[in-house]
Amino acid sequence: MLFHEIYGNYFNAVAQILGEAVRGELTEKKIYEIIDSKAFAESSLNIPQALNSGEWPLLEENLETPLLNEPQMPLTTLQKRWMKALLADPRIRLFDVPAEGLEEVEPLYRPGAIVYFDQYADGDPFEDEAYITNFRTALQALRENQKLQVDFTGGKGGNHNWQCTPLRMEYSLKDDKFRLIVCRGGEERVINVARINRCSLMEEKASRPQSIARPKRRVLLELRNERNALERAMLHFSHLEKETTKLACAEDANVDAAADRYRITLWYRSEDETELLIRVLSFGPMIKVLEPDSFIQLIRQRLALQKRIKRDGSS
Repeated sequence: MLFHEIYGNYFNAVAQILGEAVRGELTEKKIYEIIDSKAFAESSLNIPQALNSGEWPLLEENLETPLLNEPQMPLTTLQKRWMKALLADPRIRLFDVPAEGLEEVEPLYRPGAIVYFDQYADGDPFEDEAYITNFRTALQALRENQKLQVDFTGGKGGNHNWQCTPLRMEYSLKDDKFRLIVCRGGEERVINVARINRCSLMEEKASRPQSIARPKRRVLLELRNERNALERAMLHFSHLEKETTKLACAEDANVDAAADRYRITLWYRSEDETELLIRVLSFGPMIKVLEPDSFIQLIRQRLALQKRIKRDGSS
C-alpha cells in the first residue's frame, strides 16, 4: 500500500530519516523534525519507537544504518495508475494539479466506480466554471498571503460583501462542500465556497492577526486501538484541531489491558456537530465519549432514535 496517502507519508518520512543516517548526519532531534514535516503529528508516537526498538531493523543504537545507499522511491505503475485515478476527481482538479508523465497511464478506476453512502446529495458544483474561478482565486489568496474581496450569499439569503483575510480551506465529506475560513473583524468566520458570487484579490497583503476569536466546542474521547482504530480516527478527524495522548494503562477492569488506549481531544464548530456525532458513532465500542455531558446526551438520543426506527421497521 505504498501508494496510499497515509502510508506514503510514513514511507517518505522514514526514507528521509534513513538518508540522514547513510550520510552520518542523523540525530534524535532530526528524527522528530523530519516526522513533524513529512508525516502526521501522531506519527511521533510510533515511528521513533519502531526504529529504536528494532521492530523495523533499519537503525542501530548509534543511529547508524546497515543501508549503504540512500533510499530511492521511484513511482511504480500501481502508484501512477492510482494518481491518474485521483486526478480524475473534480475536487482534485480544482487545485490545478499537473498531470505530466501520466498521459499514457490507465487510471486504476473511474470516478463512477465509487458510491458514497451517508453523504448529502447537494454537494458543491465542482465542475462549474464560476465555482472553479472563485475557488482558485481564494486558493491563490491563501498561497500568496493576500486579502480577499468576497461577495457572497449568506445562509439566510442575504447578500454580503466582505474584505477579509483568508486563513484556510476546509472540506466536509459529509456535506461534500468546501468552506473558506477567513478572519474578519478579529473573528474567525466561515464562507461556503458555493455561495460565493464573486471574489477578487486585493493589493493589500494579508497579515494574520495575533489573536483570533474561535468559537469552538470541545469533546473528549477515549479510544481503544483495535482493528487500526487510531489510524482510522486520525483520518476521520484529520480536519479538526486535536490533541492525542497515549494512556499508560487500563483504568477500567472491563477493558482489555493489552489494547493500547488513547485520549483524544477534538475542537469543532457547532455547525459540524451532527457530522462529528455520526463519525464518533461509526467507531462503535472502540470509542467512548468522556465529556461534555451535552455530547453524551446527543449520543444517547441518536442511539435511542436508531433503536426506535429499527423496532418500528420490523413491526
